[in-house]
Amino acid sequence: MVRATTERPEMQNTQVILAKRPVGVPDPSHFEVRDTAVPDLAAGQFLIRVSHWSVDPAMRGWANDVPNYSPPVALGDPMRSFAVGEVIASRHPGYAEGDVVEGLLGWQTHVVSDGANIGRKVTETDLPRSYALGIMGLNGTTAYFGLLESCAAKAGDTVVVSTAAGAVGSAVGQIAKIIGCRTVGIAGGPVKTRQCLEDFGYDAAIDYKAQDVAEAIAAACPDGVDCYFDNTCGPISDAVMTKLAQGARITICGTAAITEWDPLPMGPRVHRQLLVARARMQGFLIFDHKDRLAEAYAALAGWLREGRIAVREHVLDGPEAALDAIGMLYRGENTGKLIVKVG
Repeated sequence: MVRATTERPEMQNTQVILAKRPVGVPDPSHFEVRDTAVPDLAAGQFLIRVSHWSVDPAMRGWANDVPNYSPPVALGDPMRSFAVGEVIASRHPGYAEGDVVEGLLGWQTHVVSDGANIGRKVTETDLPRSYALGIMGLNGTTAYFGLLESCAAKAGDTVVVSTAAGAVGSAVGQIAKIIGCRTVGIAGGPVKTRQCLEDFGYDAAIDYKAQDVAEAIAAACPDGVDCYFDNTCGPISDAVMTKLAQGARITICGTAAITEWDPLPMGPRVHRQLLVARARMQGFLIFDHKDRLAEAYAALAGWLREGRIAVREHVLDGPEAALDAIGMLYRGENTGKLIVKVG
């Protein structure tokens, strides 16, 4: 049976597609902007007008043809991305015009969906809609469960966070302070280290570009590191491993410092540090906690409304700005959660 649909040329969907396969961090040459017509809705579908696209470190892996927890984006398809928008037409009983939804909608301005790619309806309408891509989305929930469950942080712990001024790291540091931890942030450059101290309330901040990280960790953590929230791997993490406290917990959330995995990068062996400290190292993906996301949303929204969590966003304007957005993220040029505003 052929689905009966027609195209409405007066409504255009602007997409940023993956045109060439990158090796490592994609740049503008790997993407193209194109316009396509938006099809009419079939029964059980609804139309979303997207307002904001997310830019996340995981998108490097999605664009590359390398083993990952998600298959690579097909050439010619819109770049995979979390996005948020508003339902503007519906033939689906579960979605009404005016509903705000977040999900894996990709880098495109209009999406016809049957609900399969929707993460949730955004009900916190008193908060900025873009928060659904950051503190009230993947970044905030990752920080919440990565710190409280994987790292098992508790009051009195010394918590060290790499990329501490980033969208995930800044949330980790602030949640750690809320539960009574001492926090040490690692960031690159004086602007971001100042953000750690002044905006996100870290007790100490280390500039990995200007300081010897191992020496700075030793000075900032005289009793050792109880929890390390690792967003980088590489030399920064090697330095942190030299100062683990007994019973330390390490959460591996990202590998931003590693630009190439072929050949595999070689670094110091950490077995001895883990053995002596009786430490635990665990990889973390938010998808393992999808059945508890409502808990995180409620806690994060409460802290935001109480003014206990500060949010910084770096907003790019228009689809063309997305072409170099992933590169910008990996070069460390953003000064907050990186978002592309398209509507």
